[in-house]
Amino acid sequence: MAEDKDQMKMTKAEIIEHIYETSRISRKDIHSVIDSFFEEVKDALTKDRVVELRGFGTFEIRTRKGREKARNPKTGEIVPVKTHGVTVFRPGKELKKMAWNLRH
Repeated sequence: MAEDKDQMKMTKAEIIEHIYETSRISRKDIHSVIDSFFEEVKDALTKDRVVELRGFGTFEIRTRKGREKARNPKTGEIVPVKTHGVTVFRPGKELKKMAWNLRH
């Protein structure tokens, strides 16, 4: 099962290769643009800004409420968890529709 998941995973290197094969842009330039894009998204999120990519989805930071009696899944030990931020992604309408029809 883990092998199946690994085969379905797409890496940044594979994305760069696919873009390279369909464009006249160098791998180095593609890599630079993708890295810059990710840095811009991370920078916006760390400034508590919402990143909306129309037709794809939205990234944002949400506050997850802390709890006094959370459980460590490995040990079963009860541990406190502070209120903290979590990154969430909400797919856009087009992506949601595509995903809905993927697996029957």
